[in-house]
Amino acid sequence: MKIKWMVCCALPVVFMLPLGAQAGIKQVSPGAYTPPAYEALPLGSVKPTGWLKRQLQIMRDGATGHLDETYAKVKNDNGWLGGRGDGWEETPYWLDGALPLAYLLDDKILKEKVLRYVNWTIEHQRPSGYFGPLTRMELDSNVTIDPQHATYGEDWWPKMVMLKVLQQYYSATGDEKVIKLMSRYFRYQTEALKVAPIGKWTEWAASRGAENVMMAQWLYGITKEDYLLELASLIEQQAFPWTTWFGNRDWVISTTTYRNNYQWMNRHAVNVAMGLKAPAVNYQRTGNKQYLQNLHTGWKDLMTIHGLPMGIFSGDEDLNGNDPTQGVELCAIVEAMYSLEQISAITGDVAYMDALEKMAFNALPTQTTDDYNARQYFQVANQLQISKGVFNFSLPFDREMCNVLGPRAGYTCCLANMHQGWTKFATHLWYQSPDNGLAALAYGPNTVTAKVGKKQQEVTIREITDYPFNETIRFEIALKKETTFPLQLRIPQWCEAAVILLNGQPYSQEKGGQVITIKREWKNKDVLTLQLPMKIATGTWGRNSSAVERGPLVYALKIQERWEKAIDTVEGEYFSVYPESNWNYGLRRVDVRHPADSMKVSMQRPVDDSFVWNLQHVPIEITAPAKKIPSWKVLNGVAYQPPTDREGIYKGKVDTVVQRITLVPYGFTKVRVVAFPVVP
Repeated sequence: MKIKWMVCCALPVVFMLPLGAQAGIKQVSPGAYTPPAYEALPLGSVKPTGWLKRQLQIMRDGATGHLDETYAKVKNDNGWLGGRGDGWEETPYWLDGALPLAYLLDDKILKEKVLRYVNWTIEHQRPSGYFGPLTRMELDSNVTIDPQHATYGEDWWPKMVMLKVLQQYYSATGDEKVIKLMSRYFRYQTEALKVAPIGKWTEWAASRGAENVMMAQWLYGITKEDYLLELASLIEQQAFPWTTWFGNRDWVISTTTYRNNYQWMNRHAVNVAMGLKAPAVNYQRTGNKQYLQNLHTGWKDLMTIHGLPMGIFSGDEDLNGNDPTQGVELCAIVEAMYSLEQISAITGDVAYMDALEKMAFNALPTQTTDDYNARQYFQVANQLQISKGVFNFSLPFDREMCNVLGPRAGYTCCLANMHQGWTKFATHLWYQSPDNGLAALAYGPNTVTAKVGKKQQEVTIREITDYPFNETIRFEIALKKETTFPLQLRIPQWCEAAVILLNGQPYSQEKGGQVITIKREWKNKDVLTLQLPMKIATGTWGRNSSAVERGPLVYALKIQERWEKAIDTVEGEYFSVYPESNWNYGLRRVDVRHPADSMKVSMQRPVDDSFVWNLQHVPIEITAPAKKIPSWKVLNGVAYQPPTDREGIYKGKVDTVVQRITLVPYGFTKVRVVAFPVVP
């Protein structure tokens, strides 16, 4: 067999790795199924307000709300509307963010747009249970796709994304047609996998099988049909063995060695981001806590070896170490966030909730333009130049367009997939907790409405906050009559001691790193206030660099920006950004060790309705002492990190003059230094 390798976000690739590699996986009895620690609320229960609503409105007015008008793959003769055009991943990707956005904002026009695709998909399911775009065999040969002729079908992967879209549609509407479609499809898939295994067409389906497993188990939570767990186990056995890899450490060691075509799919950052949820999903099906230990080991190893200060692992496109000159693909960020949302719900582990917030508030916002119409394929931690170039990526493109800000820069998968980041984060601020309660596991301005207590009384809670820029979160409770229910609040690990007030009076102090429960009879107009004191801290990252943090935010040097607009003959309009102020500073060792003594926090402007993630709208700054490193310069667009000794100190020439530099939250920057060399 002749193998043709293709390197991209998700184009067909022949499957190379052995199937059935999940060591120790066995068929499980239904009694082993473990319900998640928290259940997702129906889509639309959470209504974002404040700065978060403003972000979603920008998305609606930008690419998210109009991709079907501006992007040919979605617009022209689309396969997900019965046409002969594109039937691959990008339309489901777009819907995976656009559909929840429509319901979060209760936007009639956007609902009508996304429902065209949803309704076509539901209405055109085949009698056998197969669904999706009409295949070439169906269009050209008038064949019938059934389990015995599953090879007449096409790749499993795009359907996995559409299943997530349909699941969200059901969450928002309760439309039973979704349950019918999924039940018929999963029965078809149970038999079809014997003829056409999960990796039959491409590695993409095999590498991302956890998405399919997760949806089968979600349906089991509703219908309790045993075959769904058997199907989930079968898919897991045919898919990439992420759970085994994360737990045994051989895999993470192998990701640090070569950057070639050999088994590159198992270090492709987007695949890794999706695979993160696999151990938790397997634990849910089996109740085997070893899966959770594998997840813990894998996450720790991943962030130790490949972690970057903004809370995400490198992946440009491959995992590529922890040097601050490395980048990460936008798809990897939004997929890792979704995995962490699922992991948080299944495990109830605060560490993953903290990781989600750090990713959302730092890595996510910096990679798109103010109007949400352009984005970078790769962002870089210490990013001193956004421009054409090859940079220090594991996959530099001949076109040199990976780093620029443009609608089609790099591969267009991210143009389609970036929309799920903010929308799913907003959806998962709250969960249903055990004993008919509510749990706030991530924070942001919103209003949530849900049924609570033994009698399922409706409660509305207004979460009033400028978090993560402010330490105070105020919960205003509205009830028609007094109701007893548990209210759970996450206390982040970075918070030494949270203070809780009830109706203005001290209630308790709580240590960080836990989810606390307040169970009482709540009354209308009760007010619960959560105060999360944020201290300035520093962390050590790749090449002995140091980053400044406060609460969930990471801070980067404020650099004045020069934007340039240009047009590429293939990829169209794009922007480059260059620094217009000094940037080559190091932090003093004494300030890194004792940051609170010399670094000062100041509020700059209110977080109002004009909020945008850019330098003009920075709400908070930190000033810090620093010294210039004259020899630290940009080479071919890259600011290679100055070398240090074993104590992490740069020994080259450093200016004797101490200057005060301004740091701003990472998410507001385009060019920046976030990982600083440490100087004497």
